[in-house]
Amino acid sequence: MIDVDGMEVFYRETGPPDAPVPGFGYSATPDGFSYTFTGYADFLERFTHKMRLSRYALYLHDYGSQFGLRLAMRAPERVSALIIQNGDIYEDELGPKYTWLKEFWANPTDEGRAKLTANVTEEGFRDEFVGELPSRLVERVSPDLWKLHWSLMNTPQRRANVVGLFEDQATTLEWFPREQAYLREHRPPTLIVWGPHDGYMPEGSARAYLRDLPDAELHLLDAGHWALETNLGEIVALIREFLSRVIP
Repeated sequence: MIDVDGMEVFYRETGPPDAPVPGFGYSATPDGFSYTFTGYADFLERFTHKMRLSRYALYLHDYGSQFGLRLAMRAPERVSALIIQNGDIYEDELGPKYTWLKEFWANPTDEGRAKLTANVTEEGFRDEFVGELPSRLVERVSPDLWKLHWSLMNTPQRRANVVGLFEDQATTLEWFPREQAYLREHRPPTLIVWGPHDGYMPEGSARAYLRDLPDAELHLLDAGHWALETNLGEIVALIREFLSRVIP
């Protein structure tokens, strides 16, 4: 645990101290914190300062791609590499599961908010983790994934925070062009490992990165949004080889 501006933050540290530095979880849920994309991005920057991280590789996944890219944009010189796994920043390639969310963002209603809230359940988390996977992959995913996740999220405050973050996700769309410009300008070494069985971020969302990072290394896996749960060994091997090559 580490204290960041009076907030108790849980993190994991492994490997030698001089190795490359590649939520929600057990951290505190303080009142007064801005549970928005901007709030989390600002917090991540403060965390890196507290940890005295002057150089890091960023693993960008899902919402974390927004927090991580904003950190990268604020201090491009600190970024040694990017690893991108199912984190989208190209609006024209958003998958079909975004349709109703985009409708809600354009016209927020109580009915739409109720639909958001209905997803924040144990069954809703299960559907997110395995609902789109081919049957051959479902058996690789332990039920512990959604059961333990739900045990951490099942408080009124945390459920409300998640619903609020779903709503605030609309603000990320205006960041997409700026994030794309950062990639074009700075061209950080980038590994893209992607699970195309993803209704939010299908194969096109991965290939779109090549518009701004034509030299990026792209691997499309037989996986879904939570590719680490089904293809961990494959992804670890790709990351090890990539980082050993691009980081002196």
